[in-house]
Amino acid sequence: MPRNASTAQARSLRARQTNAEAYLWAALRNRQLGGWKWRRRVGIGPFVVDFLCIEARLVIELDGAGHAERRDHDALRTAMLAAHRLRVIRFWNHVVFEGRESVCDAILAACDGERGAAPSP
Repeated sequence: MPRNASTAQARSLRARQTNAEAYLWAALRNRQLGGWKWRRRVGIGPFVVDFLCIEARLVIELDGAGHAERRDHDALRTAMLAAHRLRVIRFWNHVVFEGRESVCDAILAACDGERGAAPSP
């Protein structure tokens, strides 16, 4: 998976995460959600995505008020990510705050549920 966005840009964005990103990250980090490994603020091509699960080939994007005017840009991002065989699901920031559990349920469903136990060596 190509990563052309600069590492410095991704680091900067991680340091400046939104409250909604921090709130969702608290539920995703350390394989807390169904055993899936998530990374935040990952460069893919010219874009930096909010959250990425490589194993599930799933991107989560959190949208604030500014995204209402950027639908064309978001559609372009989604199409580019689909070209890399990644699925994108989007949530509005206020939805994360109002119902993080239901957001996590939707994410888990998009990942096809809980991860099974790792195979024995």
